[in-house]
Formats: sequence, structure tokens, C-alpha cells
Amino acid sequence: MKHAFVRRRFAWIPLALCVALTLPAAPGLTPPAQAQNNLPALGDSVSGEFGVGAERQLGDRIMEQVRRDPQYHDDPVLGDYLQSLWQPLLSAARARGELSSELDDRFAWQAFLVRDRTVNAFALPGGFVGVHLGLIATTASRDEIASVLAHELSHVTQRHIARSLVKSKQQSLVALASMIVGMLAAARSPEAANALITGGQAVALQGQLNFSRDMEREADRIGFGVLEQAGFSPAGMASMFERLQQSSRLNDSGAYPYLRTHPLTGERIGEARARSAVAAITPSRGGLEHALMQARARVQMDTRPDVLREWIRQADPASDKPAERLLAEATKAQAATLLRDWATADAAFARAEPLAKGDSRASRGLAFVRAESWLARGDTGRAEAALAAVRGDGSRASELMSARVALASPANSPALRRATEELQTWVAMHGADTQAWELLAAAWERSGKPLRAVQAQAEARYTVGDLQGAMDRLKSAQKLAREPGQGDFIEASVIDARLRQLQAQWRQRVKEEAGS
Repeated sequence: MKHAFVRRRFAWIPLALCVALTLPAAPGLTPPAQAQNNLPALGDSVSGEFGVGAERQLGDRIMEQVRRDPQYHDDPVLGDYLQSLWQPLLSAARARGELSSELDDRFAWQAFLVRDRTVNAFALPGGFVGVHLGLIATTASRDEIASVLAHELSHVTQRHIARSLVKSKQQSLVALASMIVGMLAAARSPEAANALITGGQAVALQGQLNFSRDMEREADRIGFGVLEQAGFSPAGMASMFERLQQSSRLNDSGAYPYLRTHPLTGERIGEARARSAVAAITPSRGGLEHALMQARARVQMDTRPDVLREWIRQADPASDKPAERLLAEATKAQAATLLRDWATADAAFARAEPLAKGDSRASRGLAFVRAESWLARGDTGRAEAALAAVRGDGSRASELMSARVALASPANSPALRRATEELQTWVAMHGADTQAWELLAAAWERSGKPLRAVQAQAEARYTVGDLQGAMDRLKSAQKLAREPGQGDFIEASVIDARLRQLQAQWRQRVKEEAGS
């Protein structure tokens, strides 16, 4: 049977989880040389009662629900950009010795996007870090986003979540996952949360999950070192703090949940400035590329027509700064594309392309946006031409965008056959890529291979944690394989073996959850 936390959907909320609803105000940060954080040691208490495996299991359970929520946002272009920030930070944490080999091997270390206009980022158990589109849309540089990611990453590497959850040792993992999901719902819809948690349980769990002042201080201190080690400007942390504080003063409408869960004080900002002053400052990088991603986040975080029209109206390219002008034009182009206002989109693209010229990363990002616009009009030829410069660069965005264009081509065309082969190769190396499996399923369907399409659909369901859905599709594939001309003995054997494997995983999960 399905457990409640798997069955129920929850409304995404503007919440800097760090697995907490509210946090106490953080005092001024202590300089690294004098830091005296009174944190409990990661000894038997945490490793024995809430070990690495248990934390990863809890994170996986929560992410099963997250990935099926409509607000979970899998945009390959923004996703590649997020990875370009996340991976250097991970490498820096390894180089600094912040990641033990066990954590490195067993945690997920995945950063993902949430379609929400609030300014927020959060960490989940097991190495998952979420970023709201509103955060990308608000920041002025990649260094500012990286500073937030470094802070959240440090919460995970220092196992602050485990240190908080160890107090709830009487709770099963199923109950913890259900209650955390309920807390996620509570910030936006208290009524939805009541379906999952009672008031007394919420209060108790909140007390167990709140990060302490010392944990926040440690995450700032270690995060700053990781940020600098990764090659980002240390000034990004101070400027991010200042931007959030100033924005919240001008608009205290609840749009800045990060400030409620990570309260800023003058001392905290001052400490960030002090650290920046003594650090080896490097120039902020990727200004034009960030402008493109900022524009994309603006448009995608709320796609209602009236909001898109307002972005077009507000976008003012009068600035003499290329990044600000590119931000305005890219916002117009993408908003107009979604509105199918091709004249406005083309005029904005014409002004944006000279601004991006000469910057390889900005030109690459604009190529994807241009291809999307042509594809939305049904012009696959021009979409392919727009992708020509970036095709085969090994990126996820290039792979999946090329597949989308090919799927709009005639059935059995060379482009579709090539895309199917390339997707098959891609999923062999990136087996957890849900969108790639879904595209592969569509490609096999258009190619007249329904059995393979159903198999790919099963894998797509498996990647989001929907074991029951995956098994149902494999059972359908079993029936289809028995029909004349649909499959041979080898394909049928592969399907049978995969189904047995998933059934074994399902039985093991039920056993573990019943035992907990």
C-alpha cells in the first residue's frame, strides 16, 4: 500500500527549509581564527541514531514527493547554469576536507529548481538543495547565488540536519518524512498542512529541526571558505546579504522567506564584509550569462499572461550597462515567446544578439532561447540552425533541446532516428534523468516502437520514485511483448527481469517502513 506521505501532494511554499520553519536570529559572526562554535560532536549520538544511510533514506523519501509536485522545475538551461555553480562548490568542499568519503559516496549532492517567485533556497536531508527561481531572478551575479549555495551546502556537509533530527529518535523515517512534507505545506497553506500534521506534532518537530545559532554561524564561516576556494568572489556573500536586506525593507510582503529562516543582522552583514576585505577578491564572472539566466527565471517563475505582459512593459533597456540591457531584451524575448507575440520576440532577439556576441557562455544561452522560440512556432529548420553552434557540446540542455526539435520532425526522419540513438546513449550514462526518459519514450512511440516506449515510460516513473507506476508500466510491457510482432524473447526477458527487480525493491521498502 502507499503511505500517506507518498500519496498526498503538497503546495510548494516560500520557505528556506534548511529543514526548519523559523530560526532564531543569528548573532554576529565570529572571525574564523576565533570561532568558538558550541556544536555537539558528530559522534555515536548522530552516527548511531541517525546515520548517513538513514539521512539519505529520509531525503529520498521527501524527494519522491518533491519531484512529483508541479512546482518542481526541470529546466535544462537553468539546470545547467545551476550545476555550473554547484559543482565547483562541491569540488571546493572536497578539497577543503569538508566532505568525508562516506558522505561523498552516500549522499545525493543534487541541486534542483523550484518554480516559485519567492527569494529562497533550502537544504534537505541526504544532500539535496533546492533553489527557488525567485532567488535567481533577484540576484545580480553568479557570485551572489553561489554564496547562498555554499551556505546551504555547508549545512549538509556539517550534518546539521542530522544533529537536529537526532532528537526525534522516537520517530520512524516514514513519520519524519510525512511531518517534514507537512511543514513544507504549512508556510503557504495551513489547511493543507493540517491534513498531514497536528498542531502538537508540528510544534514538537519544529523544535527538533530548527538550526541553532551556532549551526548558522558555522554554515556562514565554512560556506565562505568554500565560496572562495571555488573561485567565486567572496564579496558575493556580503552583497547578497545587503541585497536581501534592502529588498525586504522596500517590500516586506512575505516575498523574502530566506530572511525569516536566515535572519540578517548588522553584525552578520558586517562580518561578511570583513571577511571579504581580507580575502583575495576575484572579479565577478559571467555577468552576461547571469543576465540571461536571470531573465529566464523571471519569466518562468510565473507564466500567467498578465505577469508576462507586465515584464515586457517593465523591461527597460535604456541602461548603458550591457548586462542590464541584455537582461531587459532577454526578458522581453522570452515573455513574448510564451505569449506568442512573435514580432515583439524577434525585435528583442535582434537587440539581444549583438549584446551577447563575443561572450561564449552568453551566446550559448541565447542560442537555446532562440531555438525554443522557433520551435514554439513549429519552424524546426530554424530551431536546428539556432542549435547548430551548441549541438554536441555534451551539455544536458543541448541533448534535450535537440531531442525536442527532432520530435517535431516527421516520423522516421533521419533527425528523429539520430535523436533516439543519442537519447538512448544519454540515459545509459544518466539513468536518473526523468526528462530524457520521457523524451526517449516519445521518440520510440513516434518511431513505431510501442514496447520500447512503454519500457522508457516505466524508467521515467522509477526515476521520480514512483515504484508502483513503474511496475504497472512494466506489466503493460509484458502483455504487449506477447503480442505478435511486438518483441522477441530477449526483450521479454529483459522486461521480466526488470519487473522482478522493482518488485523486490518494493517489498524491501514495505519491510523497512513497517519495521521502522
